[in-house]
Amino acid sequence: MKPRAIPAALVAVALLLTACSGRSGDGEESPPAATVASGDFGDLKSVCKPGQATGTPAQGVTASEIKIGVLTDRGFTQNSELVNAAKVFTDWCNAAGGINGRKISYVVRDTKLMEVRQRVLEACREDFVLAGGSAALDGMGVKDRLNCLLPDFPAQVVQLENVGSDLQVYVGGESAKYDPYQGYYKYLFEAYPDSKGAVGVLNGDSPITKVLGERTRQGVPARGGTIIYDDKYPIQGVADWTPYAVAIKNKGVKGLQFYGQWALLAKLEQKLTDLNYKLDWIDANSNAYGFEFINALGKAASFQNNVADLSGFAPLESSATNPAIKQLQEMYDKANLSGKATFPAIGAFSSWLLFAKAAGSCGDALTRKCVYDAARAEKSWTGGGLQAPADLTTPGAPRCFNVEQATADGWKPADFKPDSGAFRCDAPALELKGPAFPKPVTLKDVGKSLADVK
Repeated sequence: MKPRAIPAALVAVALLLTACSGRSGDGEESPPAATVASGDFGDLKSVCKPGQATGTPAQGVTASEIKIGVLTDRGFTQNSELVNAAKVFTDWCNAAGGINGRKISYVVRDTKLMEVRQRVLEACREDFVLAGGSAALDGMGVKDRLNCLLPDFPAQVVQLENVGSDLQVYVGGESAKYDPYQGYYKYLFEAYPDSKGAVGVLNGDSPITKVLGERTRQGVPARGGTIIYDDKYPIQGVADWTPYAVAIKNKGVKGLQFYGQWALLAKLEQKLTDLNYKLDWIDANSNAYGFEFINALGKAASFQNNVADLSGFAPLESSATNPAIKQLQEMYDKANLSGKATFPAIGAFSSWLLFAKAAGSCGDALTRKCVYDAARAEKSWTGGGLQAPADLTTPGAPRCFNVEQATADGWKPADFKPDSGAFRCDAPALELKGPAFPKPVTLKDVGKSLADVK
């Protein structure tokens, strides 16, 4: 769940977007570019390159083209981050020669939030694989995807039925069995020891997000913390956040875990600031990682201490020291899009690169089995420098994390004591227990096996 996402039933999805901030758009294909350019990205060499491909070894693959589906919620969220990432990547890759000469075309599979199964079934009929996409209700389409043996290289994963599901290679390498925030809580309780015995949880009232609250109720005590305040609010927000702010102050909460839209959190923080109550930390989560949140905070931006775990993905402001982030931003500038590279674009680009490298290794005989096996074999995937190393061979507990801190001038790295380059990789493993955490869907659940993948 790395991300991590929230819906409004439909506003209840506002809360699903807590884990998954970027979504995308409807059935267009990217035009192939003609100019041959470098196919190197970060420290990855020749990810895309010319060749003399022949034959049609799989659905969606011809001698000249590879057809990829991009799952998105753009019709609901009006957010084109993942569509932009698909355009920027495919234009760049095709200009470098494509995948051994085959050009990539992408088709945006817009779920409009609730039409996940319909879009997955369309992809089952037409696409080679899914790549670079995400949907807030991604668990709805897993069985259909596995039934048609469609591999997935997602930019983000959300619902536990999908996190670590079969025929999926997620660049974060996570398993739904484990709490993704153990390293984060370890850091917070080290940096702010007084908060350890005074953690608060405020969750949007939606069945979809109950799992987030339960995860916190297991994750915080596992690191020695105590939750002293646990409340819900209407998922669409409230007209006046004063009662919640007063309750948080009266309880003496020092560290707050908030699940919901960042715009709602900003309103709560304004009330806390009006009460002159400053917490040691507020987890704004990676969905808030952007200037929009800081602008919405107003004076609370300099009064409260907002932090966010980027889960091992490089921050956007690291271009001066990270060649991969610098290259990504330059590619977006060259593409002349209405929007710049955003945090969800980093995960999307890493997933596109994973697919492209794996597909390139298959040569002319590009099949689903080959590309899936090649991607699954990556033991230390970094996306060319876009993320901390992740072992993709077997989904497991996340080890590396990095923390950003909001200031009135923008986001900056917190003093989280990195021990592996820009990341800290000492996160403990906590296996989540109980009926609140459904298991990821497997091929066996739909009567199939890896032997059926061709």
